[in-house]
Amino acid sequence: MAEAKKQSFFGGAAVLAAGVIIVKIIGAIYKIPLNNILGPEGAADFYNAYNIYAALLTISTTGLPVALSKMVSEANTFGRENQARRIFRVSAATFLTLGVISFCIMWFGNEWCARLLTNPRAAFGIKMLAPAVVCVGGLSAFRGYAQGSFRMTPTSVSQIIEAVCKLVVGLALAQFLLRIGRDVSVAAGGAIAGVTVGTVLALAYMAADYLRHRVKTASSDVPDETGAILKRLIAIAVPITLSSSMVSVFTLIDTSLVQGQLQNALGYSIDEMRYLYGTYSSGMNLYNLPSSMMTALTISVIPAVSGALTRRDRVGAARLVGSSLRVTGLLAFPMGLGLWALAEPIFGLLYPRYDSVLGGQLLAVLGLASIFVCLMLIANSILQAHGHVRMPVLTMFIGGVIKVVMNFHLTAVPSVNIHAAPIGTLTCFAVVAALNLLLVYRTVEHKPNYFALFTKPLLAALVMAVCAKGCHALLAAYVPLGGTPGRVFNVGVSVALAVVVYAALVVALRVITKDDLALLPKGDRLGRLLRVK
Repeated sequence: MAEAKKQSFFGGAAVLAAGVIIVKIIGAIYKIPLNNILGPEGAADFYNAYNIYAALLTISTTGLPVALSKMVSEANTFGRENQARRIFRVSAATFLTLGVISFCIMWFGNEWCARLLTNPRAAFGIKMLAPAVVCVGGLSAFRGYAQGSFRMTPTSVSQIIEAVCKLVVGLALAQFLLRIGRDVSVAAGGAIAGVTVGTVLALAYMAADYLRHRVKTASSDVPDETGAILKRLIAIAVPITLSSSMVSVFTLIDTSLVQGQLQNALGYSIDEMRYLYGTYSSGMNLYNLPSSMMTALTISVIPAVSGALTRRDRVGAARLVGSSLRVTGLLAFPMGLGLWALAEPIFGLLYPRYDSVLGGQLLAVLGLASIFVCLMLIANSILQAHGHVRMPVLTMFIGGVIKVVMNFHLTAVPSVNIHAAPIGTLTCFAVVAALNLLLVYRTVEHKPNYFALFTKPLLAALVMAVCAKGCHALLAAYVPLGGTPGRVFNVGVSVALAVVVYAALVVALRVITKDDLALLPKGDRLGRLLRVK
């Protein structure tokens, strides 16, 4: 029975990880053409509205689904079906209340929210996102109930439905509104409406799944009082919410301060500010890709390390910690340094309507920052596996404060202006990653040797980045192809060379081990292919 539950848990984690990866890929496919459709100014309007939505959404729905799934899982384990039903009803009512409050803030206070971000053009987009907050509240209740019943597939399917609708409906509406001559801020609102449509359809799917799988048999258990359930629900949800919402809240504060300083301290017009911030936001899409690829690893590390600690296998836990850190370096260093090396050509290829020089400068710094984000995420997972769930919250708060203070002061320097945003991001996550890795070193019984774990992957990635940068410079100088075909050829050949060089160095330096590959999907096959022992 225990083995079956273990398999169910790991299978569920794999389903969720696969769903998240698919959603991230669809999101990238959505945002890159969307940014080209809207241009820098429209992109600023879109991301301003989305940042408001993300902050309210994280605060109102992040911790509660986890608390709901935990409590429903406990009730199901003991056969308390009436208890599980009442937990769901109390949770659904709580979600609905928070969703309605968030809806009122975004619908009736859309202009106030836009002024808060110092971008009045974002008001329409904020209003278009308001219904989605209520729908996501219902979605969170159904997802938490399904996960508490050990059914992870509905959550992944509903997330994919959301992403696909956002892609199809959002892009189509944005193009249509621009074609009939509407302002780009209205087109941004149309793109955002795709998010709302996606949440409505995903909610319908999850409601149907709930009706199909809910337990209809009579049960004799007496459920706890509503007040007691609500109290425990909040007690579990609040720490998780504080941890999860910190990045969204600091992003919102940072957006307001940066945009405000560009206008108030440097005298840029609203349109000039939107152009700069929209260019930065477009670079953020690429910056988020490396951390997205870490999802499967971070999800697998927590149960694997926790299981080893439960068995009192300290050596096994230490080996898993070391492997997860080394694999993170193997993935994060080449992705981050690759973005740094080819920042301008990649930005120019993906966003031909933008200033590729400015975008490339911003993306180069963000590429370096993405390395520290990945290190922070894996360190968070290791700390959580060891039971230290509050430490990452404290370090993220410290990093967030540093980012806000730096961005506020640096943005006001004329020679820095919008460049302050990626510099603040890099500094923030470098500090947080360093603090978290220090905490890991002090927490685990067998101390990881960071020098031994990271030196070879970093060396291989640096050589790869230099080769990629040199290859692109040579191709740009001597290959006669121009325009988009030339860009595609130059970037494609440079990336292909980078992959070959990095793979060859990883094998030659014997960077990866069999234990490392065990943490990756299909790692055993890869190990046999590379003859790793």
